[in-house]
Amino acid sequence: MNKEDPKKELLLCVFERLLKAYGKRNWWPAESPLEVMIGCILTQNTAWKNVEKAIANMKKKNLIDLHALRSIDVGELSEVIRPVGFYTLKAKRLKALVDFLFDEFKGDLELMKRMDQHTLRKRLLGVDGVGPETADSILLYALEKPIFVVDAYTRRFLINHGLFDGRAKYERIQAFFMSNLPEDTYIYNEFHALIVYLGQKHCRKVPICKGCPLESGKT
Repeated sequence: MNKEDPKKELLLCVFERLLKAYGKRNWWPAESPLEVMIGCILTQNTAWKNVEKAIANMKKKNLIDLHALRSIDVGELSEVIRPVGFYTLKAKRLKALVDFLFDEFKGDLELMKRMDQHTLRKRLLGVDGVGPETADSILLYALEKPIFVVDAYTRRFLINHGLFDGRAKYERIQAFFMSNLPEDTYIYNEFHALIVYLGQKHCRKVPICKGCPLESGKT
């Protein structure tokens, strides 16, 4: 047995426990890959309920459409997405993403999906307002690429369970999951969503361990 086996066994056990306790999370909730991408920008530093309000506003204005987003003025878009906060900044970031999609892929998301994951990630990170978490969320949830997303919930889960300290870099945490789990889009998607749900219910800044599926003795 090689030295990685215990980590693989641990992560798969955690995944199975959470899945059994919470069921499939059906994340990311959206009607199209473009809607997912929009949500990836809007959800930065805000609660998902605010994103839902902003996306509902966009649907009323028929703005879940690349051509419509390309033509709309930043100021007008800002007002539509006001519920998410930092709305002017996020309107500019949405416009930057849309420009990228047209400049690189002529607005064809299927063409985008066919690009090599490593190359595409590097290009996404060059878009204004797109950092590692946003880029990876777009790759995983919109384009179904096998990459693990790291966010504040992931970090808190790892810290609370003594697997990492708070200084660990994004890439190191991501590598921990990806090197010890099967390279599988479904597992990466579901596992991340389950960790988020765990973080909302139990794995908080002040953990509520009672009733947690990972409570001592349950794993």
